[in-house]
Amino acid sequence: MEIKSSVFKEGELISRKYTCDNIDISPPLEWSQVPDGTKTFALICDDPDAPMGTWLHWVLFNLPGNILELPENVQKLEVLKNGARQGKNDFGKIGYGGPCPPSGIHRYYFKIYALDKELDFKPGITKKELLKAMEGHILAEGQLMGKYKR
Repeated sequence: MEIKSSVFKEGELISRKYTCDNIDISPPLEWSQVPDGTKTFALICDDPDAPMGTWLHWVLFNLPGNILELPENVQKLEVLKNGARQGKNDFGKIGYGGPCPPSGIHRYYFKIYALDKELDFKPGITKKELLKAMEGHILAEGQLMGKYKR
């Protein structure tokens, strides 16, 4: 699968607008090349360059399989109007928490997963719980990497 954004390309800098240094809203994302049999999507955004290990910025799951994009500024709600659910990020909050590196340039990976089922989890799950629940159900995946430096 291919995932992209209209506000940054693979390997480019993410605008301050989408970080803790500004209004900290999620960037618009869209994906394509979805395999047949996709029931839902899951999304994980994380930073492997964080000083204490990979930092989780966003967990979203049970996004209906007919939705191929997320608009800018996805609401920070446990359950979205389209039925998608959001997990807890490493800031301890539900929804998207943008780049906020302590120093240096960091990479932020937006990973989309096409799944063959709806996951039976309540909002607020962790990345670890999501990854375990997706085992054996991932039909395809794609990723987009953006960078940010304060």
